[in-house]
Amino acid sequence: MAMTADAPLDAEEERFWRALQRVMTALPKALDDDLLKSTGLTLSEYSVLMFLSEAKDRELRMIDLAELTRLSASRISRVVDSLKARGWVAKRRHEVDARGSVATLTQGGLERLEAAYPSLLASARRRVMDHVDSASLASMAVQFESVAEHLG
Repeated sequence: MAMTADAPLDAEEERFWRALQRVMTALPKALDDDLLKSTGLTLSEYSVLMFLSEAKDRELRMIDLAELTRLSASRISRVVDSLKARGWVAKRRHEVDARGSVATLTQGGLERLEAAYPSLLASARRRVMDHVDSASLASMAVQFESVAEHLG
């Protein structure tokens, strides 16, 4: 029987929902703290470098970068400007749409990302993977991918 959207959560659903809320709140801060302490990069800075590294020609329009990182237009501008000041990202006007800008990962930025990766990996393992049943990973990945797809 399908539940209505406003049906109360049962005890297991409520337990899961509350645990998920705690993870969604605490995990980004914990990862950010770990990364900042070990590499000097914030999680937002790392994410920008990562998404640029994966993009065609290592560049993205700022609006697309903001969407990928889930940062506001003003926040992505501040992060990119900070990375630009350190020589890890270049920024230029878009050739077709002069109102838009494009961020490009520099070789120095790629090297910085590669140097930071082991620290992020260690944090992800310590904070999450070491506490998850490996036999459940495939099923959980499918379920969370489904949730993510419905979020847009």
